[in-house]
Amino acid sequence: MTEHERPQAYVPPFYSQGVPKDRFPEHGMPPRQAYRLVQQEVGLDGDPWRNLATFVTTWMEPEARQLIDENLHTNFIDHAEYPRSAEVERRCVRMLADLFNAPGETTGARCQGSSEAIMLGALAAKWRWRKAREKAGESTERPNLVFGGDVHVVWNKFCRYFDVEPRIVPLRADRFTVGPDDLEPLLDENTIAVVAVLGTTFTGQADAVVGINDMLVSVRERRSLDIPIHVDAASGGFVWPFIYPNTHWDFRLEQVRSINVSGHKFGLVYPGVGWLVFRDREELPDDLVFEENYLGRTDPTFTLNFSTGNSDMIAQYYMFCRLGHDGYGEAITAMKENAEFLGGRLRDSGRFELIGADGEQLPLVCFRLTGERGYDEFDVAGQVASERGWMLPAYTMPPDAQDVTVLRALVRSNLGRSAAELLGQDIVDACETLDKKGGLHPDMRKRVKTGTGY
Repeated sequence: MTEHERPQAYVPPFYSQGVPKDRFPEHGMPPRQAYRLVQQEVGLDGDPWRNLATFVTTWMEPEARQLIDENLHTNFIDHAEYPRSAEVERRCVRMLADLFNAPGETTGARCQGSSEAIMLGALAAKWRWRKAREKAGESTERPNLVFGGDVHVVWNKFCRYFDVEPRIVPLRADRFTVGPDDLEPLLDENTIAVVAVLGTTFTGQADAVVGINDMLVSVRERRSLDIPIHVDAASGGFVWPFIYPNTHWDFRLEQVRSINVSGHKFGLVYPGVGWLVFRDREELPDDLVFEENYLGRTDPTFTLNFSTGNSDMIAQYYMFCRLGHDGYGEAITAMKENAEFLGGRLRDSGRFELIGADGEQLPLVCFRLTGERGYDEFDVAGQVASERGWMLPAYTMPPDAQDVTVLRALVRSNLGRSAAELLGQDIVDACETLDKKGGLHPDMRKRVKTGTGY
């Protein structure tokens, strides 16, 4: 009898001998034992269903999961071998261009989340700026990018990686987004673009995109500076079209030249798929597109990554077909309603004030404690985790609002009305516990603040 034919032991060797960590394993193990090993290791992570921090989709239908499984082995970049997958990408880009009100024929790309989409969109802006400067006989040194402190860290990464000066508008303790008056003083002939955020990760609010557009139109006329807007709609691109359809933030505004959106957030697809869409084909410089002769076919490629799976892109197309405009509207509206319900329960408790709930906002609840108490938001997060297992993030805002501490609960498709009701009560109960003991244990509080576990 061979090793793999023997009955598997009830207690596998790794149970008492430990798991591979530093050295490459000398010997393998049966598949079921390897499965149990990995399952038990990652099983110590937090429960995605109770994770109120993540924007990422944590549930999809069985049919979507089947499509994902059936396409895990296909490589997106192999267009010669998988031409229909390449066509699916083009269809999704065209559908998103339609959703974002592009004025005509356009182009874009499927990306590894919004991080790659942002890098590519910002590179296109830098290339366009450089070409215009060269045509005018002007220097192409010291390009800059203007944005608020409410952006995702990927914008700072772009500036560092691609040698662009970041010009950052700090936030204020009474406002956590930016507008035209904040941005205009930072603009000059070296500004490659202005970034406007649609649905910040901090509060779920949007920058004043219309006002920023109007200001840039005026700057173009007064100062002869044609500065584009890139809208970072990573979170909001699948929210605003369905619940705030009359709000202009997309290609209906003439200075908006490119938009990124994350399919794995409110696009309702598992991670990680992102999308970049340009206003029209002229916004994508030819120098950034490579004609790749690979496996017998020449294809244009506009990516930072090369080999990557098809499955999440296929899942996105499934969701477009499955839900359509009406279905997405129904789903996002239901999330927004549950967020409003949860926010109302917290506000009515008399312990919290809501941030951003009086305007357009992502389906989330951003809130902070009111009055003087013997504990703070970090204590509440730790107590809720200790009592009920909810992963409720607490954090300070970016400069110059770093003295403001908030809590935030994402309301995704898995947080139904019953769960929202339970969550609201659990947060209030945690506060009552803290009222009695005067705060969280220092060790637990340190773990919450440093993100080392709950």
